[in-house]
Formats: sequence, structure tokens, C-alpha cells
Amino acid sequence: MFRYNNLISLYRAIVITMEKMLLSNLHNTKPPLVIGHRGVAGYAPENTIASIKKAYELKIRWVELDVKLSRDGIPILFHDNRLERTTNGCGEIAHQDLLNLQHLDAGSWFKPEYKHTTIPTLRYALSALKFYKIGANLELKPSPGEESKTGTIVGKILKKAWPSELPSPIISSFSPLALQAYAAEAPSAQNALLNLAVPRNWRMQLDRLNIRALHCQSQRLRQNRAKDILNNGYILRCFTVNRADRAMQLLNWGVHGIISDYPDRITKRLSKNYIDAPS
Repeated sequence: MFRYNNLISLYRAIVITMEKMLLSNLHNTKPPLVIGHRGVAGYAPENTIASIKKAYELKIRWVELDVKLSRDGIPILFHDNRLERTTNGCGEIAHQDLLNLQHLDAGSWFKPEYKHTTIPTLRYALSALKFYKIGANLELKPSPGEESKTGTIVGKILKKAWPSELPSPIISSFSPLALQAYAAEAPSAQNALLNLAVPRNWRMQLDRLNIRALHCQSQRLRQNRAKDILNNGYILRCFTVNRADRAMQLLNWGVHGIISDYPDRITKRLSKNYIDAPS
């Protein structure tokens, strides 16, 4: 009996150790080559729980989501400064309290089947990411004048509420102020500066912010500039890449990641080339 109990204890210890190793490895997992844009914006209303769920159904392991603040300071998933394009509301997000925003229809504009889809809070989105086991690139999209406030509030929330089961998020933004405010809350974060086109002084901008990653618009990236960034040891990702041939070209240049409305199309092409195909 004594020997049996020892074996049981040893077995439990091995299981616990393996679970810890698995969680540690998952937490440190690098983002994949392909990331869904605003969830998977080609298939479901952008920046919604429905879009996160669709990413899961398509076996997409990471998604990019936009985060901004309501008037009462609650982080929500939303891209534009105004409501008209993707909801039945009107006016600026910064002038609307969360209660008003959550009564809006954020899905019918995309397809009738998504009627009554709502604007999710960041906390609700974190629960969905945890449930579907999907990593995230969270883009800080502050309304004008709320750059530092957005970075600070999101940083405080993620410190407490980011699911430990998931790999650490990438935090990106066009706003240096938002990134600096976020970094003050989470100094070890994986931050990335966004630019439409890579500026000539890209390295100075990144070094000033103590950031090692740049995200740029794929249409404006040239191979010589990509080579310069990559040869200097920086991370380079491109958005929004919806053509598989362009994605393959960028990846052949050495770009670290592709953000796409149709990430499944890119992963299918990658699987044919035996590169980072999802399991």
C-alpha cells in the first residue's frame, strides 16, 4: 500500500509539472505567421464576439482587435471614432456611455443574420479569447485627446484580467502616447508601433519608445525597407493582407506576421508550402 501511494503521489507530481510546463510554453508562444484582422473581418462583423468565434471555427490561433474607450472610460472593441459605419447609431464614441453603446446593433450592417450583435467590452472579449483559446494583438485606438488615458486604463485591466492560459498579448498603436502609457503599467509588454508607411526615421521612433516591433501597411512596404528592418533585428508585421500571393511574397522577404481579413486563405496557401500550417 505504501508503495502504491508513493506511485500515485509521483504520478500527480508529474502531471502537475507537465501542466505547469504546458502553461509556461503557451504563455511564451510566439504569435503565428497569420493573424485575423479585427477578429476575422471578412466573415463576421469586425471587433465582435461573433468574429472571435468565427476565428475559432476557422482554426485561426490569433486575432487583432481594436480597443477604445466609451465616454465613461470603459474599454470596448471598436475601430472608428464614429458609430455610423458599423452600427445603427450615430455620433462619436467618445460622447457615448457604455450603456448606450451596448443597446446598438453592431451586426446588421454586415449581414442580417448578425442582427442584434452588440459592441463588446474588453473584459467580455477577454473571456471569449480565453474560452476559444485564441491569442490577441490588441490595437489601442484612442479617441482624440484620450491617448494616455486609453493606454493607462487598458494596461491596468490587462495586468489583472489577461487570461494566464493565453500567450502574452501584442499591444500596438499608431499613438506613441498610448504605447508609453501602456508600457508604464506593463513594462515587459510586447509593444508594436503602427505606421501606414515605414518612415525614414523608423529606427529612431522605435528606439525612442523602447519598442522592437513595427506594423505597417503591406501596400506601402518595399523589399529594401523590409530588409533594412529585419537585418537590424526588429520585428516586422504587415496589415491588411488579403491576397495569398502577396502574403507569400512578404513572408519570403522574412516578415514575421501577416494580418488579414481572410486569414484562412493565407493559412491554406501556407499549408501547401509546408510553412506554419495550423494543426
